[in-house]
Amino acid sequence: MKKYKIAVVGATGAVGIEMIKMLESRRNFSVESIKFFASQRSVGKKLIYNGKEIVVELLREDSGKGIDIALFSAGATVSEKFAPFFTADNCFVVDNSSAWRMDKDVPLVVPEVNAYELKKDRKLIANPNCSTIQMVVALKPLHDFAKIKRVIVSTYQSVSGAGQNGINELSEQVKAWAIEGQQPIVANKFQYQIAFNLIPQIDVFTENGYTKEEMKMTNETKKIMGDCSIEVSATCVRVPVFRSHSESIWIETERPLSPSKAKELLSATDGIQLLDEPENKKYPMPLFAENMQTTYIGRIRSDISTKNNALTFWVVSDNLLKGAALNAVQIAETLIKNKLV
Repeated sequence: MKKYKIAVVGATGAVGIEMIKMLESRRNFSVESIKFFASQRSVGKKLIYNGKEIVVELLREDSGKGIDIALFSAGATVSEKFAPFFTADNCFVVDNSSAWRMDKDVPLVVPEVNAYELKKDRKLIANPNCSTIQMVVALKPLHDFAKIKRVIVSTYQSVSGAGQNGINELSEQVKAWAIEGQQPIVANKFQYQIAFNLIPQIDVFTENGYTKEEMKMTNETKKIMGDCSIEVSATCVRVPVFRSHSESIWIETERPLSPSKAKELLSATDGIQLLDEPENKKYPMPLFAENMQTTYIGRIRSDISTKNNALTFWVVSDNLLKGAALNAVQIAETLIKNKLV
């Protein structure tokens, strides 16, 4: 079996740590060597990979030399600067930032949906937004059967979507509250206190009244699904949950699609687990999705407010895994499976 030289850029961040864990846990390709890169403040730190200590190195323009696949999760600014150097050195880059997602020459890939976009000569690959990934995994089999015309989605996004600082802020605010107000609750990462609160804003607002996060879901869905006719309207909300994003999704289809048929289609799709027994109080929740490599779907029902072909359902997935690290590693696995690298 061929072995591969791998790099993780942004290795000390919340998603970078999960990328390392995913590379350890999945066995669809063999790693010959692995390098961890980060910014100056993390250089010299030691991370564990398969029981061995790996020293974090400073990211440089020549860091991609000799690397087969690099997983980037260091933010858009870093990706914009360094990804082209890696690809110039004949390295595949799977980038988790927003830098390249809507570039017409860069494939935006969720392997269960559009793995066909991966090509030998397309070295730079974009990993979609976390909230988009779990949604399109659910939409794909339904779209193939009944053609989705319209999507309305409300997201309930965990603080880990804002990185380690988001996790820390919720934790510190809960601790401050727990000692009966003797410590002030301070908001730095988020616009307002997130503990025991919901914030209906993720990223900045655009001229049309939607946030950038909401427009990412609209534009990325069209690109990944390969169908610009699908209309998408999103409302993205930050919630006081550490991990896993939840989504309430409404779809309108061209052809009839019953709840029973939707369940059949979803149950047969890789990466999806149906959890839909409301009579037994069984439905997806972020608490159960944490650290799981699965997209959970439940509460599937027909929309009783319209005679059109419309369904509504509930989707939950770990945003640091399928929403980021796992999807990136699956892209790498697909490159290897298809003998593109």
